[in-house]
Amino acid sequence: MRKLATFLLVVVVVAAAMFMYGRRDVGREVRFMRVERQRLVSRLTTNGKVLPAEFTAVRSEAEGRVVRLRVKEGSRVRRGEVVAEVDVSAVRGELASAEARKAQARADLEVYERGGAAEALAEIDNGLRQARLDLEIARREAGVTARLVEKNAATKQELTAQQDRVKQLEAQIAGLEKKRGSLLPTGGREAAEARLKEAEAGITLAELRLEKAVIRSPQDGVIYNLAIRNGAFLRPGDLVGEVGQLNRLKVTVYVDEPELGRVSVGMAVAISWDAAPGESWKGEVEMMPAQIVAIGTRQVGEVRCGIENRDGRLPAGANVNVEIVAEVVENALSIPKEALRREGGKTGVFVRSGDQVRWREVELGTSSLTHVEVKNGLQEGEAVALPAEPPLADGEKIRAG
Repeated sequence: MRKLATFLLVVVVVAAAMFMYGRRDVGREVRFMRVERQRLVSRLTTNGKVLPAEFTAVRSEAEGRVVRLRVKEGSRVRRGEVVAEVDVSAVRGELASAEARKAQARADLEVYERGGAAEALAEIDNGLRQARLDLEIARREAGVTARLVEKNAATKQELTAQQDRVKQLEAQIAGLEKKRGSLLPTGGREAAEARLKEAEAGITLAELRLEKAVIRSPQDGVIYNLAIRNGAFLRPGDLVGEVGQLNRLKVTVYVDEPELGRVSVGMAVAISWDAAPGESWKGEVEMMPAQIVAIGTRQVGEVRCGIENRDGRLPAGANVNVEIVAEVVENALSIPKEALRREGGKTGVFVRSGDQVRWREVELGTSSLTHVEVKNGLQEGEAVALPAEPPLADGEKIRAG
């Protein structure tokens, strides 16, 4: 019984050895793909942000609280249309005060132009005319009496009385002229003119501040990125929102620095938006970046693309997916990318040669997501090995899977 068990064990070992020897001669099974010609499209996939091709920031020029917001996100506006109004009630008080000062200054100048207040001046002027007439008569009479005194035809007392009358009239005229001068505004004409200019400047400033309190759209377009609401407090320069034309958009595309060499102006671009599955927008690269910037942990160039948005479905500010068609090669000799190997710092493939695989270096060109163009090293119809474990070796026997 023991001899029989030993015999059977020897038979099994010999059979296993013969099986393994046969397997070694046949080689292991390896999958292959044919080198074939096809259309290769090299695409670069990344992300970007949408902005209108033409847009303007709407900013406050006044300080105060928003008392009336006339638009909402997505509102269509015309240039000059009111977007919001800021409370500037204090400025209205300043305007009223300046207008009052202007009116007073004008009244003062009119007094100078007339020489004084009309009624009072008329009364004084009438008094002056009468007093001057009386003075002229009194002086003539005094002169006549003086000659008569010389001829002893009149007394000195009569002459003295007439001379006193002349002095009284002269004093009366002087008093009336002084009174007339006191009716003019203080400070003189130049001061009144200065007050008028100051008041007019105050009015202009107040009106300008009132105008700035009415925030208007700087262009035709659609309001987006609305940054305020009723009751918000604004200071000069604060952002109210942005307005732009949304029928044509620009997309800032973030291309990682190593990939920038694959992109050039004029390349086709396809945009998709997660909020609109199945929809896409077409355009092209319009401008390459002038510098590299940091976006989070990425070093990117901001490539500018233009796209059409005639239906307005894609909103400004949207974060989008971007696919740039970097290159298209018709009838390219191609192989699957997974067939490529790195050996001794060189790129190549294992090519089927009878029941063996042989290492061959290749020169590559354009690549798509799954295939790569072979410019030199392979011919159409040849079979290249796909990955195997353990890795293949040059000259190894194989069986096609």
